[in-house]
Amino acid sequence: MTMLAGMTRPPAPGTVLIYAARKAEPEHERVVHFELGKRIAGILGAPFGGAYREGVEYKHPVYLIPTDTLIGTELARRLGVNREEDLFGGVAPQTFVPTKAITHGLLGPDAFAPEGWSHEFSRLVHESVLEGITVFSIGDAQRAGIRLLRKGPVRIKPVLATAGRGQTLISTLDELTALFEQMDNRRIAECGLVLEENLDEVETFSVGQVRIAGLTASYVGTQCLTQDNVGEMVYGGSELTVVRGGFDQLLELELSRPWRLAISKARVYDEAAAACYPGLLASRRNYDIASGIGWGKAPRCGVLEQSWRIGGASGAEIAALEAFHGDGRLNAVHAQTIELFGSSPRPPSGAKEIYRGIDPQIGPISKYIRIAPYGN
Repeated sequence: MTMLAGMTRPPAPGTVLIYAARKAEPEHERVVHFELGKRIAGILGAPFGGAYREGVEYKHPVYLIPTDTLIGTELARRLGVNREEDLFGGVAPQTFVPTKAITHGLLGPDAFAPEGWSHEFSRLVHESVLEGITVFSIGDAQRAGIRLLRKGPVRIKPVLATAGRGQTLISTLDELTALFEQMDNRRIAECGLVLEENLDEVETFSVGQVRIAGLTASYVGTQCLTQDNVGEMVYGGSELTVVRGGFDQLLELELSRPWRLAISKARVYDEAAAACYPGLLASRRNYDIASGIGWGKAPRCGVLEQSWRIGGASGAEIAALEAFHGDGRLNAVHAQTIELFGSSPRPPSGAKEIYRGIDPQIGPISKYIRIAPYGN
């Protein structure tokens, strides 16, 4: 943000800008967003202007990188975003749409839901997600918990939490009651809460697509967990196989059966969102798919949530796009992001550091990007 200090006029035409779409942003994410903003500007052949400033009259088109999904076409148009080519990220019609709340249906047809809720979406994705229920009141949450606990342990997921934080696993009615006694009913009514089948022996896949400057890249890969500075297991990076083109081109590669299943489920979710939530647009689409052992010891696989904003895997996405941009003959690469906690991380071989510091909220953390030829 200090990059714009002293500026008295709008940036040059086509300038790439970071738009702060969240009230607060962790220091490590802010720094990484600026680094990736410079790389996106390089792909676009445009200058990078740092942070978008309210009150500045931008006379020329700008390319925005919002730190979260923009909510509402009115805001998007005010910022100059009218199509997906105007931003890296997405625009959603209502606040709940870009959260994990839409992944599951409601407790019943008469359950409370926010304006704009699509019952059709949950019907379309039913076979592509795990078993679960979304609620918008404590009463519905209690009833949903009682219903789901009959089948096995239930994972309680705040819809705005990221990197696996804030989730609670419950196995008994006493645990359910104790948890909901601590919750804010108003917060649940505003944002929603997800109750979902718990999986053991979990592997999490990432499926996504990014589009910048006429380039399209699609990918599938795996996520890993790592121990943060307080001992909690959180997101530790993504290892992706990225192809130039769409999902059809991705499926032309020699992919494992689990990866092909993950792609099929992500495509159903992606197409249903576009069909059921008019006004949704996104140049960056990412879906987390979990595979593991669910209730009754049955193998299960389903989409957990979506991300239509710059995210944890975006370093790998941008590195792949840079490679495709630089070599028109290149059609596939391996790309990886790595996050390590602690003050003395061991840098991965061949990786480029994009952040190292002590974040005021989570302590010491380092982030890396690594790219390799496809086939290695």
